[in-house]
Amino acid sequence: MKKVALLATALAMVTTGSAFAADLRVKALKAPPPPAFDPWDIAFGGGIMSDYVFRGITQSNHKPAVTAYFEPRYNVTKDLQLYVGTSASSISFPNRAAAEVDFYGGIRPTFGMFAFDFGLWGYLYPGGQCFGSQYTLAQGNCGGDIDYSQGAIGLPINGNFAKKDASFFEAYAKLNVVINDQWTVGFNEYYSPNFLNLGAWGNYASITAKWTAPSTIFGASGVGMYVSGEFGRQWFGTSDIFYGIAGDPVYANGIKEPSYNTWNVGVGFTYKVFTLDLRYHDTDLNKGDCNALTSDHTAKFTGSFTPINPGGFGSNWCSAAGVAKLSFDLTAMSNLK
Repeated sequence: MKKVALLATALAMVTTGSAFAADLRVKALKAPPPPAFDPWDIAFGGGIMSDYVFRGITQSNHKPAVTAYFEPRYNVTKDLQLYVGTSASSISFPNRAAAEVDFYGGIRPTFGMFAFDFGLWGYLYPGGQCFGSQYTLAQGNCGGDIDYSQGAIGLPINGNFAKKDASFFEAYAKLNVVINDQWTVGFNEYYSPNFLNLGAWGNYASITAKWTAPSTIFGASGVGMYVSGEFGRQWFGTSDIFYGIAGDPVYANGIKEPSYNTWNVGVGFTYKVFTLDLRYHDTDLNKGDCNALTSDHTAKFTGSFTPINPGGFGSNWCSAAGVAKLSFDLTAMSNLK
């Protein structure tokens, strides 16, 4: 019996010792500390497109354009981001501006499936020239600059007018609702007290929808696909006297800029940091009112007479357009680490 008791005691000591040793080993292997939260990030990218279309209206005279952007970001928390940015795009404006240069900034709070975006966006158009109007003739100036070589009473042939400076800013509010991994819908609102320096306020509202294809469609190729669309309405107030119609009893001091609907739909393909987007744009603006709104320097006589376009010249800048865009987008935290 003594041998049995001694053996049981020895086994108990061995077992207890093994458990104690295992416990010590577990306690010695501490969990690694969580990665440090780095609030700073930078997004940047660029692209080339067959046409630069903004709210249904070409900004590049239906010709190819290039664009680039740079956007520093500060993540206060994982659900609250502050940002500023700048971008530039090539354009073809009636005033011969050298480019569009934008500066913007805002805040992006997220609450579950709801992603908000509030901010200000400034559009600058440096290097523009002024082409005369009744205001030029009556006041003897045109934003401080008259280019008589281009005609003191309008652009060559079609008689349109253009200010030297078309710069303006907008305040905006956006909401994206992530329904699930495939579907996202959005709501957008933009307001400017002086859109394109026309003297008229501008208000743009739109709804968007996007369907992202499941990753299983293209297997392990790394290719992604989406289909998206937008429907928007652009409202305008009345322009200043620069764009008024001389001698007209209603529009001598400015025209009621034409409000319009615009829409687009397209399909995109993604691979790593690259996106190829193929999109159809259109509006319900007729050629005459489009000419009055844009002062298109390429407008031709088409018999498109409207109350705000008595000359009958028409512009196709607001007509249907198919656009192919190849772009790349990177962030420092995700792509450059």
